[in-house]
Amino acid sequence: MEFSKLLTELKKQQHRAQQSLFKQYGKAMYALCRRYLSPAEEAEEAMMNGFLKIFNAVKDASFDNETAFAGWMRRIMVNECLQQLRKTHSFLVMADSSGEDKADLHSPDMSLGAKELFVLIETLPTGYRTVFNLYVIEGYTHKEIGELMQISEGASKSQLSKARVKLAQLWTQKNAFYGLGKAR
Repeated sequence: MEFSKLLTELKKQQHRAQQSLFKQYGKAMYALCRRYLSPAEEAEEAMMNGFLKIFNAVKDASFDNETAFAGWMRRIMVNECLQQLRKTHSFLVMADSSGEDKADLHSPDMSLGAKELFVLIETLPTGYRTVFNLYVIEGYTHKEIGELMQISEGASKSQLSKARVKLAQLWTQKNAFYGLGKAR
């Protein structure tokens, strides 16, 4: 269905348009929610709640194009995931200024596929995973992350640094387990 027609029908809350939107974006929004939430049932619940909010709020919103609309939906889904996380986890963290080793996830021996990265990200502690997703995947600034998660900007930076170190450790452990690690 053409975007302008879909948007018009969504604003009228037509069930067919809602189904079409869900069919078109459901998998991508579920994948987004899975990056933040585990188990899968929590991600599915957040996605469904997010779509309900989208269906209810679209009538009052305006968009220049489909890209802007998709970005708006992503923000709703991210906020829904954060709301779900707030119910079950505390994001209170202290900024760590100790000189932790910086991990270089861009080095040649750290290249990995999207599925491998997802598996590793999923094992991170909730705070690390959330900040990593917001900063690296979604493109939020540390200031924005601090506001969203109700933590300081420094805590966001610390959590990202710790997430990178932990991901590098996990990747190294995985490679060593499979005999792929480099001898140093």
